[in-house]
Formats: sequence, C-alpha cells, structure tokens
Amino acid sequence: MKFYSLSLRLQLRTWIGDLLLKETLNLISDIAKKAGAAIMAIYDGDHSVEFKEDKSPLTAADKASHNVIAAGLKQHFPGIPILSEEGRDIPWEERKGWERFWLVDPLDGTKEFIKRNGEFTVNIALIEGNAPVLGVVYVPALDRLYCGVVGEGAFIREGSGAPEPIGVRSVPPAGLTVVMSRSHPSPELDDYLRDIPVAEALAVGSSLKLCAVAEGKADLYPRLGPTMEWDTAAGQAVVHAAGGKVARMDGSPLEYNKENLLNPYFLVSGGAAIRAESGESLSGLKG
Repeated sequence: MKFYSLSLRLQLRTWIGDLLLKETLNLISDIAKKAGAAIMAIYDGDHSVEFKEDKSPLTAADKASHNVIAAGLKQHFPGIPILSEEGRDIPWEERKGWERFWLVDPLDGTKEFIKRNGEFTVNIALIEGNAPVLGVVYVPALDRLYCGVVGEGAFIREGSGAPEPIGVRSVPPAGLTVVMSRSHPSPELDDYLRDIPVAEALAVGSSLKLCAVAEGKADLYPRLGPTMEWDTAAGQAVVHAAGGKVARMDGSPLEYNKENLLNPYFLVSGGAAIRAESGESLSGLKG
C-alpha cells in the first residue's frame, strides 16, 4: 500500500482544476448538510415514537442520506469512485486499484438515532492512497459541522456562523479526559484505562468521539472494539488536520481500502505529550 505525501492542495488541482480548496470544502459541506436535512425530515417526522420497535425509519434515513451524497459527489466530482456503507458490496477486485475515492457513512450512530439523543452524524472523507486527507462530519440535530484538510487545518461551524479553527490541546494539569462509546462499552477499555491518569470520562456517540479530541474537549479515544472504515475516515481527517493522531495500538497508521473493511483497534490522541502519557498502556493490546 502507498501513502501520498504531496501537498493536498496540489493533489486537488490535478483532478479539480482551478477549483480552490475552500470551494471544495464548501461543496462537501453543502452535500453533508443536504444529506442531514434528508435525515432530519425522517427523524422529526411521524415515525418518531416507535423507533425502537420499527427500524424502517432508520433504513429510510440511511438510504435518503446516501442518495443525496452519492448524487452530489457524482455531480461535482465525476470519475471519483464512492465507497459507502450503503454500497459496501463493491468487490475487492474492483476497488483494490483505487488510488483516490470518497469514503462515506451516510448515517453514523444508528443507536443514537434510534435512542433519539441527537448524537448521529453524516461522514464524508476523501481517501488518497490508503489515508484520509479531507473530512467532513456533520451533526444534523445540532446543525454543527466539523471539517478538516490534513496539513491545512480543521474547523467547526455552528449553524450559519463563520467557521472557527479548532485544534487538539496539551496535557491538562488535572489529568486526561477520555472519550468512549456511549453504545459500545468494552471490558478491555476498563483494563486499558487503569494505567492512565484519567480526570474525566465522556460518553459520546458516533464519530463525535473523534471530533471531541480534535476540538480539544477530550485527550484520548481508545477504541477497543469493532468499527468499519467508513465509521472513522472523516473523523480521522479532522483529527489529523487539528494536530492529533489516529493510529493502531502499535503506533502504525490506520489504513483504508483494505480487502477486509473492518478496522483494527486504534487510539485517537491529542498532542505528543498526551500520546506519551498513554503509550505504556498500549503493550499487549493487539486488535
């Protein structure tokens, strides 16, 4: 597998022409927001009371979001393949030669959607080689958007407000804040955290866990349970753009477009000092 190190700005120009990076982010953000609106039309509709018994609203929202995203990406970026949770059955023989593609989760946080706690997201990432280089994470229920381009910076936008830069934080004097899955607790996580000075633990749904590290609200997100590539790609791009790191437990990169799309265990961390704080606890964790 090959990792690309050229400037993303130059890479974008090879297939977008004169389109500016800011305009590219705006296009992807608009597509994500339109997909979010399609989700919210169902989320706020007549189906709301029976979500836990009847999964059809969830299925409809997932497909509606996927259709909006696929149509938008094909219109503005023709020729760039799309791998989505809704289209996960693309054969390995077809996609193994992809050097660039969109990786999409049209509705991340299905349990949060069903529980109606608002912590679900729309995730769109651009993969170069086997690493995410651009990501947009949109939270429809909050009208909040995170975006980032690796090497260029990460931003948050609330509603129609102006984008504000975000970044990871240094080690707080009181200890680390660890973010964990609201819906997928792990006994291995409890064992891992015994050796880390934890001041606070936050339970968060969907890819908002990665965004919490990116915007400096949390310091660590150890994921010691199953995830798929579309669950993490957009959030990883935002984290890396914000100065953080997403890596396997042995420190090697989290790779994308594998034959098996299941992610290994991984760690999302803020600054280098935070990674040093948690590094000794990684020994023995395979995943």
